[in-house]
Amino acid sequence: MDIKLYIILAITLFTIGMIGVLVRRNAIIIFMCVELMLNAVNLLLVAFSKMHALNPSLSPTVASDAQIFVFFIMVVAAAEVSVGLAIIVMMYRNVHTVDVNFLNRLKH
Repeated sequence: MDIKLYIILAITLFTIGMIGVLVRRNAIIIFMCVELMLNAVNLLLVAFSKMHALNPSLSPTVASDAQIFVFFIMVVAAAEVSVGLAIIVMMYRNVHTVDVNFLNRLKH
């Protein structure tokens, strides 16, 4: 598959995630959109590492280094999800809403 298709897919996923973060007010939806943006970046990292692995003039460790980096990003994203969802659940228990605008009113 051509690398251009991966780039178009990653740009589309990242754009959907960015629009979701900017437009939506539900904390859970915003959280899912941030994860969508992280997965778009991971897709690009894997696609470029695969492209460089096919080039024999480059070091063979380039592809494995990028894939290890993607693995660490996924581990950090999983930790972020667990902490973020715990914060959202505690917010819902105290305020009975997950609307981000309501939280902005609480600080004044």
